[in-house]
Amino acid sequence: MATAILMPKLGLTMTEGTVDTWYKQPGDSVEKGEVIATISSEKLTHDVEAPEAGVLQIVTEEAGEQLCKEPIGYIGEAGEQMPSIEEAAAPIEKEHAPEVTKSAQAPARKEGVRIFITPIARKIAAERGYDYTQIPGTGGNGRITRRDVENYVPTVAAPTQATMNAGEGLSGMRKVIAKRMHASLHETAQVTLHRKANMTALMKFREKMKKKLGEDGKAALSINVLLARAVVLALKEHPEMNAAYANGEHIKQEVIHLGMAVAVDAGLIVPVMRDATNQSLTELAENLQNVTAGARNNTLSSELLSGSTFTISNLGQAGVEYFTPILNTPEVGILGVGAMTAKLVFNKKGKVKEQQELPLSLTFDHQVVDGAPAGEFLQTICENLENPYKLIF
Repeated sequence: MATAILMPKLGLTMTEGTVDTWYKQPGDSVEKGEVIATISSEKLTHDVEAPEAGVLQIVTEEAGEQLCKEPIGYIGEAGEQMPSIEEAAAPIEKEHAPEVTKSAQAPARKEGVRIFITPIARKIAAERGYDYTQIPGTGGNGRITRRDVENYVPTVAAPTQATMNAGEGLSGMRKVIAKRMHASLHETAQVTLHRKANMTALMKFREKMKKKLGEDGKAALSINVLLARAVVLALKEHPEMNAAYANGEHIKQEVIHLGMAVAVDAGLIVPVMRDATNQSLTELAENLQNVTAGARNNTLSSELLSGSTFTISNLGQAGVEYFTPILNTPEVGILGVGAMTAKLVFNKKGKVKEQQELPLSLTFDHQVVDGAPAGEFLQTICENLENPYKLIF
């Protein structure tokens, strides 16, 4: 009996993946454990190994999408009859069909009936702007096949202004990131607040502690770790910012799982510093080093690539001062960090002194958080940074 090659589920939020590359052709022999394909999600790329030895049949072609835990191919014995592409395709519920102009050739379908379509047929329909619910299916159980889509001719002209699907023309991780960012902006009411934190006292404190602790304290006193600690303390004081809102459900999280955006060659991922709620500076430093190194080496488990409750995105190294970070939904807040600057100010005695400042940009979902509490949360972060001894107790 043929063994299915399933689209893996790499994280709690992953619902579907894209087949980037097949390293074997249909009918090729494969060995158990041999890497036969690469798939991608919104977080990372992943190699798929053959679950058994045998002959390969491909269900989801390159650039095709498939639901998690659904077959992208099969492995069987030579000459064995394996499920066809149409038989293997996962059913797509009608309520997920795109809202586009209906065709006069639409088949008679009852309201609410399930519509079956192969992944490649769905992809082609989306690329051509077709409403696949209006395409007659000739496959088993009325399933819409690739040939059905390619032979379909709408009788109503398309709108004069062309529309583009999110991620169209992109591939791999970049395509999934595009879809996620587009969805985030369309499903939330995002507002960004900007202000600067006076870092003068913290920088002096940091230099003083580094001299006392030497190399042992260097990692724990990095700006990113100190900033993470300031954010964790602020989230404990303002639990409304450590929350999720999606599908009509608003949940305040009890535990703080801090996401730290990391740039990699293929795009941007957000590894998670889990259980950061009561971690010391040393523990946070170790946690941060582990997840950032794992993110860049592509060695993190799926558990550490999803489930964050609040995210920090730092563009300071790129010289950026202020920016408007996009929410990592379903989170209700994300903190953008810019490049530290210095300016001359007058002290209380009227003398000129240098003051170091860190630009901060807080984006929040105005659906569930108002401007005043969001501003208070940002103020608390600044107060924590401006009073460095708060960070070590």
